[in-house]
Amino acid sequence: MYGIADLDNCYVSCERVFRPDLKGVPVVVLSNNDGCVVARSNEAKAIGVKEGTPYYQLAELFPNNKIAVFSSNYELYGELTGRVISIIRKETPAYFRYSIDECFMYLDGIALEQLQTWGERLQKRVKREVGIPISIGLAPNKTLAKIASKLAKKFEAYNHCCMIDTDYKRERALEWCPIDDVWGIGRRYAAKLQSLGCKTALDFAKHHKDWVRQTFNDINIVRTWQELNGEDAVPNEELAKKKSICTSRSFNGMIDDFETLRTNVSNYAARCSEKLRLQNTVATTVGVFVNTNAFREDLAQYWNFQETRLITPTNSTIPIVSAACDVLQKIFRQGYKYKKAGVIVMGIGPESPIQQDLFDLNAEQIEKMRRLDKVIDRINRLNGSETIVIGAQQYTLKETDEHEQNQNCMETTGCKHAKPKIKVDVFANAIKHDFKSPNPTTRWSDIIKLK
Repeated sequence: MYGIADLDNCYVSCERVFRPDLKGVPVVVLSNNDGCVVARSNEAKAIGVKEGTPYYQLAELFPNNKIAVFSSNYELYGELTGRVISIIRKETPAYFRYSIDECFMYLDGIALEQLQTWGERLQKRVKREVGIPISIGLAPNKTLAKIASKLAKKFEAYNHCCMIDTDYKRERALEWCPIDDVWGIGRRYAAKLQSLGCKTALDFAKHHKDWVRQTFNDINIVRTWQELNGEDAVPNEELAKKKSICTSRSFNGMIDDFETLRTNVSNYAARCSEKLRLQNTVATTVGVFVNTNAFREDLAQYWNFQETRLITPTNSTIPIVSAACDVLQKIFRQGYKYKKAGVIVMGIGPESPIQQDLFDLNAEQIEKMRRLDKVIDRINRLNGSETIVIGAQQYTLKETDEHEQNQNCMETTGCKHAKPKIKVDVFANAIKHDFKSPNPTTRWSDIIKLK
């Protein structure tokens, strides 16, 4: 049997952990730079707030509702969801973290008749120890487990844990599930299936396997069909294998100078490196893309993407940032106002063994980089993200901020020509986040003070 633990309204639930007064209140979390709604509480959904609603329209669309608004705080979300995963690690024989708010569990070794009780107990423990509600789906395969978790989340009668263990339950669940809500069926295939008369998962599952093969000629959708019919067809290794990692952001405003653009790209590349190290993998290729604002038809438009191959696969921050900056240098064009950039690392494989190049082999340097990354990751984990970053990641302060810093420095040192040694700011402060909550679990400066 498989299980999946799905955190209910993940971002909103994390914000509510330290704001219990928001229980029963409509809550939304905004995207980077406070652009649009990316997460909603059930109360916000009930009054009609749609995902993707621009923040500036909320007051106009819902003038009679008091909505609590938060900027995205991924440091808080990552830390709290990590605590949930640590509990799951202790309770399950094996698991695989699928996303920030979902975790597959392999439940061999737990008796079938005990699974329902086990799932309900796990849900209560997570709620008691972390404060975040989760829904658990149990089934003979991963696709059915995903559907079961949706049922557990939708209907209170399941007590946050739904198990599909008979054909009768499977068919009733598939009959309830819309075809575009099935894990593994994207928007394009969902639209095609709907045009062919498959409105629910059950409609699709009733077709013959040969029809699925001839219609789609895609092994992945055939596997989805098999799982809907009760088979265990999606290999576990398919989940663990990520072909690429992308970090990208839209800017707060537009950027027209290379230095600022390079700083953003450096931060995205550093984030990709951290993700590679977290999953013990390395990348062979680094790609960078930039684009202007397509909605500003009055401005000149430009888009470009290029990639470079690393001689030796790595997950170290410095060589990946360096490669990303080299690519940016090639695709940057003066005279355009850029709205978005991103870094993609590809050719991902395990970090050991690494296929090295004969002419790039420098074991001592590779070991130094590995130790440096290990130390920086540890310091940032213990003292808050971006406590230490490399120079290329640092943003130049605005002129007014720099002036204030000069004044403070002169007052401190008594030297008229004194200049601050630090001229910079970090990525977390460079994006717009007017409604960002504190990080009491990761930063001493935000620790909760009792009166």
